Amino acid sequence: MYTEAKQRKGTILMRFMLLTVTISSMSSLMFHVVLPQISEEFNLSLTQVSWLASAYTLIYAFGTVTYGKLADRFQLKTLLTFGLSLFAAGSLIGLVSQTFAVVLLGRCLQSAGAAAVPAISLIIPVRYFKPENRGSAMSMTAVGVALGSALAPLVSAFVMSIASWRWLFLPSLLILLLLPLYRRYLEFEPKQEQQALDWIGGGLLAVSVALLLIGVTYQTWWLLLVSLAAFLLFLARIRTAKAPFIDPKLFENRSYVVGLLLTLLIAGIGISLYFVPPILLARVYEMDSSLIGFAMVPAAIASSILGRQGGKLADRKGNAFVLTLASCSLMTCFILMSTFTEISPALIALFLIFGNVGQSFMQIAMSNSVSRTLPADRTGAGMGLFSMTSFVAQGIGTAVYGLAVELDGAVSWNPLHIGSTSAVLSNLYLVLVVLHIAILVTYRLQFSSSKPNIALKPSAE
Repeated sequence: MYTEAKQRKGTILMRFMLLTVTISSMSSLMFHVVLPQISEEFNLSLTQVSWLASAYTLIYAFGTVTYGKLADRFQLKTLLTFGLSLFAAGSLIGLVSQTFAVVLLGRCLQSAGAAAVPAISLIIPVRYFKPENRGSAMSMTAVGVALGSALAPLVSAFVMSIASWRWLFLPSLLILLLLPLYRRYLEFEPKQEQQALDWIGGGLLAVSVALLLIGVTYQTWWLLLVSLAAFLLFLARIRTAKAPFIDPKLFENRSYVVGLLLTLLIAGIGISLYFVPPILLARVYEMDSSLIGFAMVPAAIASSILGRQGGKLADRKGNAFVLTLASCSLMTCFILMSTFTEISPALIALFLIFGNVGQSFMQIAMSNSVSRTLPADRTGAGMGLFSMTSFVAQGIGTAVYGLAVELDGAVSWNPLHIGSTSAVLSNLYLVLVVLHIAILVTYRLQFSSSKPNIALKPSAE
């Protein structure tokens, strides 16, 4: 029941969530720029130190679907208390760490706690807002991600200029200040009696996701085969278990499955906005890493300012309108990046504004669209799986782009391309344009109505 009082509480909760997502997003990104310093201090290779990022991603990806599943069984305030406390504990351990193993432990605990944030940030709008008002609520999450992305390089540069990299763990402790506020405003929700959690199914899914990301990252193809085998066992398990980790009926929902597949592509393409431009600026313009960070800031700021408008547009004109607008903005970015790759770094920073704003709008439209395909009693697991799909896609996308930019001797497919040393990057951006055309056509066919759908009732068992 969506009463006015409940929606007012939802608005307050999403404001808290905006701050939470900002801190969480900032924490996940700040350490990327200090990996060389950590490598030097502990006398480790960059490959070894990169496990600070890899382990964070692996735990985060599986954690989102786990918290989503648990949200159908436990109170949100209980899950957030556990998650944010774990996140703060990891931050404290990292702050006082003296060995790499302890640093890694701190990052793993941070990730295990932070994984509660994306899942619950999508569940609160579904449970506290009418379908026609969810766009504006979900946009706060996109704004938080954008703010975190903008602040991460600035905070990292400031901290490194006055103190050790360990102090990057300190800002994350601020998240504890929000915990009493969540406990005050999150309502008690009656839960149906549930059977024991299917840890075997969850374990198979975790193994599948972990091996997939590791196999793609390190190009170890036999791990991909083992990952596929684990996933097939997971599918068999959820069809035979009395209380499966993921309800197989979710995969009988055509709109939901199409939404997941589109999310896989959208998130995989979206990570290119953060991964490829630094490589372009370093190779083509030979820019210093600190300047590269500042070149990325305008797009992140624009995304944080305009993110709320995407949610309001979704509520007023529908998700299809917002996704179409987002697709046009992203395709504009990629076409310009493909054509004017070697003109000016200032233009690259300008083009990225179209991309980042478009990606924020795209995420709002997709999360809103997918949430409306789910019955009320499966929103937790469904949106948790949605979040996990996004993070897995980002991990795969990073590995694919890393391979693509190493290709040599390519001829530019873009007849308007200006330059002689960036043909590979120009071609990559053209491929992303084609993929977004396919995404737009598929979305319009599957989610053809531009008006908000009626919220689905709990499924009949």
